[in-house]
Amino acid sequence: MKKILGIIAFAFLIMHMASAQEVLGGRIMISGLDVARTEGNLFVSMDMDLSSLDLKTDRELIVTPVLYTGTDSLSLSPVVIAGRNRYFHHLRNGISPEEAALYREGSTSVVEYRATVPYSGWMGRADLRIDGLVCGCCGAPLDGESDFLSALDMEPRVFMPSFVYLSPEGEAVKMRVEKGSAYIDFPVNRTEIYEDYRSNADELRKIRSTIELVRNDPDTRITSVSIKGYASPEGPYDNNVRLAKGRTRTLKEYVRRQYDFPDSLLHTSYEPEDWDGLEKFVRSSGLAGRDGILEVIAGGLAPDAKEWKIKSSWPEDYAFLLKEVYPGLRHSDYAVEYEVRTYTDVDEIRRVLRTRPQKLSLQEMYLAAQHMEPGSDEYNETFEIAVRMFPDDPAANLNAANSAMSRGDLKNAGKYLTKAGNSPEAVYAKGVLAALSGEYDSAGKLFGEAAGMGISQAEEALESLSELY
Repeated sequence: MKKILGIIAFAFLIMHMASAQEVLGGRIMISGLDVARTEGNLFVSMDMDLSSLDLKTDRELIVTPVLYTGTDSLSLSPVVIAGRNRYFHHLRNGISPEEAALYREGSTSVVEYRATVPYSGWMGRADLRIDGLVCGCCGAPLDGESDFLSALDMEPRVFMPSFVYLSPEGEAVKMRVEKGSAYIDFPVNRTEIYEDYRSNADELRKIRSTIELVRNDPDTRITSVSIKGYASPEGPYDNNVRLAKGRTRTLKEYVRRQYDFPDSLLHTSYEPEDWDGLEKFVRSSGLAGRDGILEVIAGGLAPDAKEWKIKSSWPEDYAFLLKEVYPGLRHSDYAVEYEVRTYTDVDEIRRVLRTRPQKLSLQEMYLAAQHMEPGSDEYNETFEIAVRMFPDDPAANLNAANSAMSRGDLKNAGKYLTKAGNSPEAVYAKGVLAALSGEYDSAGKLFGEAAGMGISQAEEALESLSELY
């Protein structure tokens, strides 16, 4: 497939009039009319057959092509065909207007007319007319005529695709999870929780708020509450096992007492020393011993030996970690898993979409979108919400890409299409993105592939591309 040089092809041929056309009462025959343009200029060419012209020696005919709309007009360079006396008068005295081309009647049978003018946007829908003015011996107008030649159609050729959205598969059971981390302060070497100790009141409130958000929602049913406790690496490993295990058990009992949950609903685990959390911090830090500490963390030493190696080799860095980082490694991660009922009422889905979109399935969001005005802010936002809730789902990414392309956001469309998979609809969408980006060769190949996969819109897209050539 040939390479298109832009939305408007360079020197793009707008029209060609193959048959001859009589103008100005049969005085002149016009043939070979061509109008073309680049982004900066308009080109007009035609052949003017003068063989039927009959002028008196002191008369002349001024022929002027004119671009005309209801509000704008531009006269192109005129052609003056003069009888003998008028011709020699112009040779002696010059011709007005100065840009006019002068011909003596009978000296040539065909004038090859060529004109170039700067292009302006209004010309794209102008009429091309030809005006003829017969003047006498002193240049006085005697009579005039005007004839229509052609209507120009030079509006930019823009690829206008159809977007193919994909209906997502439904969820048999909608399971969701709310997660968080709490930083409960325990007295040194103890496992009891004191609610008024340091910031414990706020941290415990975080856990309760997460649970109550789900528990108080009539559309949901809690199926599991999980707690995983972590201790920091300082001190003997065996003691940290005791602390992590005991503090996690204590937090579990706190939650059970608050809500009278059965034991079967509560699940716990623990990590005696949060080396992963330490590694993450050190990797992003500017510590002087950063690389050495990372090597120790990743090495095969036992936990207590690791801690001693860091403490003895980089004492200043270790002091900083102990004070500023280790407290954050003593945390309890919690997760509330729950089941959400199915929604079928579109108005209800739209309300939930604005408040708790995580409760909806992709299929429910898609159902709501079918009742919105395509291209509206609400319609586009629905697909944006869907891809935020399901960032790795191919259907969510495909539909978000279509929505982005429809409003000209090609950058995000490209990002979404990298996760849209290789379904027929995705192949077609990639072709649309290529076409909108000016990559017409790639677009044509992708549309051809999508057409072979059964996407009927791909055939229409190929036809639209062909009109740009």
